[in-house]
Amino acid sequence: MARPSFEIGGVRVRPGLRRALALPITRLVTGADVDLPIRVVHGREEGPTIWVNAAIHGDEAVGVEVVRQVLAGLDAKTLRGTVIAIPIVNVLGFMNGSRYLPDRRDLNRSFPGSARGSLAGRIAHLMMTEVVDKCTVGIDLHTGSDRRTNLPQIRTDLEDPETRALASAFAAPVMLHARLRDGSLRYAARERGAKVLLYEAGEAWRMDDWAIDAGVVGVRRVLAALDMTDPVPDDDPPASVESWRSGWVRARGTGMVHLDVRLGQEVTKGERIGGLFDSLGRRVRLIHADRDGMVVGRTEAPVVNSGDAVVHIAEVGAPA
Repeated sequence: MARPSFEIGGVRVRPGLRRALALPITRLVTGADVDLPIRVVHGREEGPTIWVNAAIHGDEAVGVEVVRQVLAGLDAKTLRGTVIAIPIVNVLGFMNGSRYLPDRRDLNRSFPGSARGSLAGRIAHLMMTEVVDKCTVGIDLHTGSDRRTNLPQIRTDLEDPETRALASAFAAPVMLHARLRDGSLRYAARERGAKVLLYEAGEAWRMDDWAIDAGVVGVRRVLAALDMTDPVPDDDPPASVESWRSGWVRARGTGMVHLDVRLGQEVTKGERIGGLFDSLGRRVRLIHADRDGMVVGRTEAPVVNSGDAVVHIAEVGAPA
C-alpha cells in the first residue's frame, strides 16, 4: 500500500519526492514578499517525521551550510520517513547579518508565538503549526553569539532516555544537560511532545569548516539512529563527554584579552587560562579557571570589560 502524501503549507508532497516551498511571512515596504524557505524530503517508506532548522538567530551561518549538505545527501527514494528542512528561520535577520529581527526581538524567546502577535510571534507560530506539530524529533542548529565561539556540542535534556539516546547518536564532542528557556523553540516543541537536540558550534557570521563538518555527520548519525537512513560509512566516533553543569569564567578587569586555552582543552580549577593587558602591554589581570572541566566556549573579542564572559568550562561526568 502506497505511503500517503505529506501536506505542508497547502502543498502535498508525494512519497519518493522532494519539494521546495515558501511559506509567507510578511511584505516589505518595497512590496516584495518575505517567505520562510522549506524543503521537504518525503521518503517512499514509512518512518519518523523530523525537522532540521538553522538561523533562528540571523547571524548564525554554520547551520545553513549544515542543512545544505545534509539535504544534498538525502534520497527520497530510499529515505524511510520524512525530513523537513528550514535552512533560515530568521530570514529578515539573516539578510542583514543581525542576530535579531528588525524590531530587536529575539526569535528564540518568542515561541510558541501567535498568529496575531508581533513579527517574531508570527514567525514562531508559523514554525510551530506548519513544522513542529508534524514532527516527533527536531534538530535546532546554532553558533556562539556576541563574538564567542563554541566547541561542537549538543545541549538537551539528558534526563529523558529517548532524547539522551539521540544526543549520544549525534556524537558531538560534548553533550550538555541544558535547562529549558521559556520562549525557546526547544521549550515550545517539548511542550508539543517533540524530542529536540540543540547543536552549538563555531562563531556567529562565520563559516567554520570544523563546526560544519561535525554538524553534518552528527545529523546523519541521528537519521541513521532513527532508521531513516543507512549508517554513516566507516564511522566510529568516540563517545561524547557528558556534562551536567557548566559556567563562564568572567573577566575581573578591563583590557586586551589573551587566552592560553583552546576549545576542547581540559583545565583544572585555579589553572591560569589567560590574561588581560592594557594598551601599553602592562598586565592588568590573570585569568584562572574557576572549576575542573573542558573548555567548550571562549570569547574571540580582542577587548573585554570587567564582568564579560571569557571562557566557558563544562564540568565532565555525571552529577554527584
